[in-house]
Amino acid sequence: MNTRILKSPTPAARPSFRQQMHVAREEAIVQAVNRLLAEKGFDAMTVDEVAAEVGIAKASLYRHFPSKEDLAAAAMVRVLEDALAFIKDLDANITPLQSLQAVVRWALQVQLAGAMPTLPSTNSSLHTALTKNQAYLDRLMEVSERLGAWIEAAQANRSLDGSLPPIAILYTLYARACDPVPGFLKGTGEYTDEAIVELVLRTCFQGLNTR
Repeated sequence: MNTRILKSPTPAARPSFRQQMHVAREEAIVQAVNRLLAEKGFDAMTVDEVAAEVGIAKASLYRHFPSKEDLAAAAMVRVLEDALAFIKDLDANITPLQSLQAVVRWALQVQLAGAMPTLPSTNSSLHTALTKNQAYLDRLMEVSERLGAWIEAAQANRSLDGSLPPIAILYTLYARACDPVPGFLKGTGEYTDEAIVELVLRTCFQGLNTR
């Protein structure tokens, strides 16, 4: 009779102190980039500002991220990861329309909190960096697939206009993350963040026409 000795799985090696510091520094860099992109936008943000905010030399920063475009891509990956975490935590019993509204509400709240990166849509070097970043592409695809499924389901049950192309609805929802309207309304000092979110949600999902 043959017997086998079952070996216990080898525990994963604990990251070294140096590795932990590397990860912590990258986290600090991404957080700084996120804040600066939300505050100033990609074109106005400089690598020197990022390095100064983190408290490291620019040469050290480049060892983590070789370009300004890579810094922006890392910030976008983080936002998409946060969006996916929010999406996965949504109540499975709410309707597709309610799910879409919840995601847009979350994006508006992040924007009003000053934590939503602002990226230009016509910068060719940034576009190239994003299209070469597999982590960004994978997360963008997953978010798009989840939102797209809700859009199609909401059109099927007539809670969204079925005559509209789903891709047009998807891009309209994505645009709310960089919508200037919340900032304009906040600047008036007349509305709370909660009121601004509800106003933008109403114009986004109900439109401007009377029913």
